[in-house]
Amino acid sequence: MSFHARLVAETATERVGLLGTPIIQGCLRGDVSLPSYLAFLREAYHHVSHTVPLMRAFKARLDAGHAWLEGALDEYIEEEQGHDEWILDDIRACGGDAEAVRRGPPGHATEVMVAYAYDTIARRNPLGFFGMVHVLEGTSVSIALMAADQIQKPLGLPDSAFSYLRSHGTLDQEHTAHFALLMEQIEDPADQDAIVHAAKAFYRLYGDVFRSLPLPQGQTAATSAAGVAA
Repeated sequence: MSFHARLVAETATERVGLLGTPIIQGCLRGDVSLPSYLAFLREAYHHVSHTVPLMRAFKARLDAGHAWLEGALDEYIEEEQGHDEWILDDIRACGGDAEAVRRGPPGHATEVMVAYAYDTIARRNPLGFFGMVHVLEGTSVSIALMAADQIQKPLGLPDSAFSYLRSHGTLDQEHTAHFALLMEQIEDPADQDAIVHAAKAFYRLYGDVFRSLPLPQGQTAATSAAGVAA
């Protein structure tokens, strides 16, 4: 089994747990609200704004044996520049206060997820950061474009309110293909184990971010669970 296939297989349970969160299941059924979408964008801003700093920190921690990863990280850094500003633009297009989001704090779950990413790079095996890439980009490919359609239609929002979801959903389709090829070059068992371990953690942590979002009025965790069971 290739390492990328192993990564997907060994984190399948955690992936199901993330995709089964009440707000994601409700969204895919079209059960959405503007406050929920704005809350999602707020938390997205607060973790996406750390993507480039995290990658720079990761690059700075590479030893001589992993210097070959520098080129891939440079490409990621270049492509991820400014994506946090897309989110603020989406918030404005929804009628939200983008500057309040920029100046304000993240929710607790988002803060913990970001802190775990920095800790992985600084204190553990920095290649564990690829676990976060796997989770966020894989989730984006799975649901971003569909979620954008399901949110936009009932709320009547303009296309300009979905630059983050739609652009990321498309970009991440390309990124995941490159990511799979990159993972095939990770041969050290310790590095592989670190990535799998981190991916499992990030599925749980990112799931907590979604669980922290306000559900649309009338939707409960119980009704969403019933929808999943059905």
